[in-house]
Amino acid sequence: MGDTLTAISPRDTRAQRQVDALLEQEGIRRDGNLDYTCGLFDQDWNLAATGSCFGNTIRCLAVSGSRQGEGLLNQVVTHLMEVQAERGNTHLFLYTKPKSAKFFGDLGFYEIARVEGSLVFMENRRRGFSDYCAALEKTRREGTSAAVVMNANPFTLGHLHLVERAAAENDNLHLFVLSEEAGPIPFPVRKRLVEAGTAHLPNVVCHSSGPYIISSATFPSYFLKDEDTVIRTHAALDLEVFGKIAPSLNITRRYVGEEKASHVTALYNESMAARLPELGIGCRIVPRLEVNSRPVSASTVRQLIHGGQLEGIRPLVPETTWSYFASPEAGPVIEAIQRENNVIHY
Repeated sequence: MGDTLTAISPRDTRAQRQVDALLEQEGIRRDGNLDYTCGLFDQDWNLAATGSCFGNTIRCLAVSGSRQGEGLLNQVVTHLMEVQAERGNTHLFLYTKPKSAKFFGDLGFYEIARVEGSLVFMENRRRGFSDYCAALEKTRREGTSAAVVMNANPFTLGHLHLVERAAAENDNLHLFVLSEEAGPIPFPVRKRLVEAGTAHLPNVVCHSSGPYIISSATFPSYFLKDEDTVIRTHAALDLEVFGKIAPSLNITRRYVGEEKASHVTALYNESMAARLPELGIGCRIVPRLEVNSRPVSASTVRQLIHGGQLEGIRPLVPETTWSYFASPEAGPVIEAIQRENNVIHY
């Protein structure tokens, strides 16, 4: 009897313990975002290899040291790709250590960007990223161009302050809204509120970030040793990708809001201020808009909604955002925010 490759149920505590142990043995922590895990077990039901999915990504891959060189990882990745195909996900992404990039290249994955010594970001479409950049290039305009990247979860007066400043200082502003679903406010709603809130600014072009600009909520942290390393590596990867996107739109500046309250965002901004000039892109850190001596943030808005204080968000958001949340259409989104355990995330 040979090996058995099978899905691992979240309720299968014995198998889940084996997954944790195998990942730990390979210097990997279990990722917080997983929606499918499989294992390849020997005839005694000892775990020899494992891998997982989250959304359209493949992650948390490991093979027991005693079984390496037997092609087990190939079997696991092939299985995960089949699972993704059944879900309708044909465009797949993965993050791997640089030493493993060639292996995944042999399986049909192509490098998008890398952070030397840390990770490589890959996809299974040869022209995926170049086609994305080519589509962006069609929206390129004459004159100076800047960029802002935001989650807009939801779009606040703080976001608007940043956008208006960038739009006033440049001929064009390319505004990227993170299209990953990483919270209770769906992407189509977030993007719609951004477009409505910036409709008075004719030089602003709104873009969906697509799968290439990654939010901190879904950035894989499982093979990085501590939280600060995760933040810095995420920032580094984001900036390497952004550095390849910028020429498509002739972007020479990126604007970001100043951050005093969030360690995550402050570290991110620090990385940005250091790396962007090396890529030939100016970095502008704009002081936060304050209302009643307090910085306006999306976290504050979500906290107020979470606490049933809907009227309290009115001074913090554009009229277009307020109109949405005051309408019956927003009911399910408000309920989703109120069900969240933690609405203060960055």
